[in-house]
Amino acid sequence: MSASSLTLPDGVTITGAINPGYETILSLEALSFIADLHRRFEPARQRILEARKTRQKALDAGEDPVFDAPQTSDIRAGNWRVRPAPADLQDRRVEITGPVDRKMIINALNSGAKCFMADFEDASTPSWANMVEGQINLRDANARTISLVDEARGKSYSLNDKTAVLMVRPRGWHLPEAHMQVDGTAVSGALFDFGLYVFHNHQALKGQSSGPYYYLPKLESAEEARLWNMVILHAQSALGLAPGTIRVTVLIETIMASFVIDEILYALRDNIVGLNCGRWDYIFSYIKRFARRPDRVLPDRAHVSMTVPFMRAYSRQVIETCHRRGAHAIGGMAAQIPVRGDNAANDAAFAKVRADKEREVKDGHDGTWVAHPGMVALATEVFDEHMPAANQIERQNGFHASAEDLLTPCSGPITLGGVRTNIEVGILYIASWLRGQGAAPIHNLMEDAATAEISRAQLWQWRTHGAKLDDGQVIDTDFLEAQFTDVLQGLKTQTGENDWATSRIDDAARVMRTLVFDEEFIEFLTLPAYELVK
Repeated sequence: MSASSLTLPDGVTITGAINPGYETILSLEALSFIADLHRRFEPARQRILEARKTRQKALDAGEDPVFDAPQTSDIRAGNWRVRPAPADLQDRRVEITGPVDRKMIINALNSGAKCFMADFEDASTPSWANMVEGQINLRDANARTISLVDEARGKSYSLNDKTAVLMVRPRGWHLPEAHMQVDGTAVSGALFDFGLYVFHNHQALKGQSSGPYYYLPKLESAEEARLWNMVILHAQSALGLAPGTIRVTVLIETIMASFVIDEILYALRDNIVGLNCGRWDYIFSYIKRFARRPDRVLPDRAHVSMTVPFMRAYSRQVIETCHRRGAHAIGGMAAQIPVRGDNAANDAAFAKVRADKEREVKDGHDGTWVAHPGMVALATEVFDEHMPAANQIERQNGFHASAEDLLTPCSGPITLGGVRTNIEVGILYIASWLRGQGAAPIHNLMEDAATAEISRAQLWQWRTHGAKLDDGQVIDTDFLEAQFTDVLQGLKTQTGENDWATSRIDDAARVMRTLVFDEEFIEFLTLPAYELVK
């Protein structure tokens, strides 16, 4: 089928293939709803993207973010609280995340976790098929008709009677949906994902005493939160939904957002239920926003854990601010996954997850994330032991981070192994992304776009500032080129000639090289990579 088989609203063009079933999601009414969102909010989206560029120039010039903006002092000083969470979001002790393919959705909803975040963003390649079929899968999940038969394995999948609460992460403000244009302009991927989900699912969710619940990614300012608030209020009005029907959790996963936590909560106060510490994107954001600052260079990724001072301060600041405002503070992703066939490595992975979750719950987090169903029981056990109630929102620790606490980089070595791991992980992840798989198990960790962003951002920053390895070797272009060549040859040997052509590793290496060696720091790897999958 082609787009000509659809009935389109005036001014709307669809360029993606229309496979069987797509017409039920891309209905005239749904597309009209998205077109309206685009026409109302696209100018504001463009303004916030320009504002990011302006802020970046100031950061490059040596300016630092501050807490005490005078125009929002009343917000910070006030004793307001957000609207209480609905009943099915009171207990969020363990959440699982993953892409929006049919098998993942069923397994995650059946995993025993309290919530499942279906991810259209960092864990999903935004190909047209993935985005539209993901919406079909979520609609079927909310209708409780979703099922899957894997004939090759002789397995069938369907929902248990009791399932996790479904939440959806749309794409960030920066990504377009190139296959839908309104008046000649590509729509925002965020509005496309948000609009289709609420349009097709609000009635089914109401019947289950639930609602359209979202995770909002990569916000950097109160202005970006206010834009989301305007979108939400308009959507509720246009669809005849009661105030507070749409509920959101914001990921504090940018260094800029950590300075305006109160302001973000206030902007969304009638619809927000909590904040999440998106640790991997946060590390990437720190590197990106201070990429041209030699005083802000970080060591190997392995040494930037949640226990180093600036990351611990960020996490505790989120907890303290959330609880003061009556919101949930959700901890970050444990990237470890079960390791089959290696008991020692498996035991080590579980021990790391246990230590991470114990730190989070003892610090005051109300819940946490895991990347694999095999980690749900462990995380639940830890939170059950230390948090017997549904949450610990009323707990206050009296912690207040200073700007210096959040901005001072941690110490640690830069090693040859760290350089080569960054190159390998970056290439392997981008190759997986180009093949349509946005969540990739690499070296016993579940990698998504955020961790690949750290890899390429570190390499760019180390090269730009001529950082040195722990043995004194200067990281310059010639050195990195030699490492790229060697790592790529190793990957070719591992992959084998028969699988090389379909691996997309060559394409990924070209993207990775551009990201590392370009004189300008490219904002997101998904922007150039999107040109190869759309």
